[in-house]
Amino acid sequence: MPSLSRVIAFSLASLAAAGAALADPPAPAEPARPKQVVIISFDSARDISQWKRSRALAQRTGAHFTYFLSCVFLLSPETRGQYAAPGKTAGKSNIGFAASRQDVAERLEQIGLAAHEGHDIASHACGHFDGKDWSKADWLTEFASFEHILENAYAINGIAPEPEGWRDFAHAVAGFRAPYLSASKALYEALPAAGYQFDASGVSKGPALPPTISGITRFSLPLIPEGPKSRPVIAMDYNLYVRHSGGFDRPSKADEFADRTYQAFRAAFNTQYQGKRIPLELGFHFTLMNDGAYWNALERFAGEVCVKSDVECISFRDYVSRRDGSQKQATVGG
Repeated sequence: MPSLSRVIAFSLASLAAAGAALADPPAPAEPARPKQVVIISFDSARDISQWKRSRALAQRTGAHFTYFLSCVFLLSPETRGQYAAPGKTAGKSNIGFAASRQDVAERLEQIGLAAHEGHDIASHACGHFDGKDWSKADWLTEFASFEHILENAYAINGIAPEPEGWRDFAHAVAGFRAPYLSASKALYEALPAAGYQFDASGVSKGPALPPTISGITRFSLPLIPEGPKSRPVIAMDYNLYVRHSGGFDRPSKADEFADRTYQAFRAAFNTQYQGKRIPLELGFHFTLMNDGAYWNALERFAGEVCVKSDVECISFRDYVSRRDGSQKQATVGG
């Protein structure tokens, strides 16, 4: 007959084994969080120095940008007659034209380099007119002008040689942002008819996931809190310029404005980074408002966040391509 101690030991072992069998299974591992996406874009894309500065920022941080190009900056004073906006006579533009044939050549070079480096070249139309009252046909005319001028820019201006693949690249532009962010029903009817894939003319109350409607992914610049009272402002340099100095340059306060801008960008980023990780969109121009305050804030911001392993600073086209599995923009010059 087994001893009492052996029975007790066996019973304890059995209970332990049963307890192990009945214990809750280990909790499943937390799903990996998506990377925080930041989408930085530039409107009009005129000044050569700012092309170079933005590309250098991208090289330092690993970012890819979207450049919304105004096609009038591919026309010299001698070739400006190639463009006629809806309802306007030929050679008219709200933002002027390129300074010279050489200016066009240097800009074309920058566009090609940016495209080759993986940046997104998109359309900001041509003459920067407010198209809120344009018809679908008017918009299609403007889109056709943009495509024709971009595709034929070398030939129109008598610049040689034209890089290999340039026309394929020009024909494949997929994105658009309306001047003045002036969107309309007619614009959204024209965009898919012209073969575009995304539009970035919207404004939202905060960072928002872009819906796709009638084949067009619609992005929106968010309102973000800014300044001592955290009042909302569109996350674009021009809107901050108007907020800070009424649209007039105050270079003596550039450092203050740059810091306010950086703090607003960083707070908006942190909210998403620590929260739902909705993409954050930020918009800029090549104009150095308030002595470059907003570019200084951008460089500080991008230098801190775009280098993070769980952050991606990508273009609008990158975002749409990854989601849809579509092709990236054609390269220029091999």
